[in-house]
Amino acid sequence: MQIRTIEIIVGAFMLAGLISLGILATRISGFNIDNEADTYSVYAHFENVGGLVVRSKVSISGVNVGQVADITYDKQTLDARVRMDIKRDIDNISVDSTASILTEGLLGGKYIGLTLGAEEEFLRDGDEIYDTQSAIVLEELIGKFLLEQF
Repeated sequence: MQIRTIEIIVGAFMLAGLISLGILATRISGFNIDNEADTYSVYAHFENVGGLVVRSKVSISGVNVGQVADITYDKQTLDARVRMDIKRDIDNISVDSTASILTEGLLGGKYIGLTLGAEEEFLRDGDEIYDTQSAIVLEELIGKFLLEQF
């Protein structure tokens, strides 16, 4: 009987560990079922997205305010068009704001950082941010540095 109790306790710990692992995986991936209902879309064009992926975070002053929803190639402007889903309660992003692709740490993932402008008119669903700064690609910087040295 005591062996059966130990097996049940071990099984319960294993089940709790698997549930915790599942919750951790969904939190890290940024997966959210009801995310689209309370957001609005803003677009930006970049010459080089340099490793930016769908579900990358969008932040203002380091605070997460949304995520990248879609990255497509625009045949007319010949650059990448990024759709960002911004939380609906963040309604004070001015039309002259700047979007930059930044890196989390030295080798971290890419995300979009928004710098707010000074205009009194704010972005709405479907609007576009025109002032953008593309990703800095580390390989290009190293290549330029080595070319200057030799």
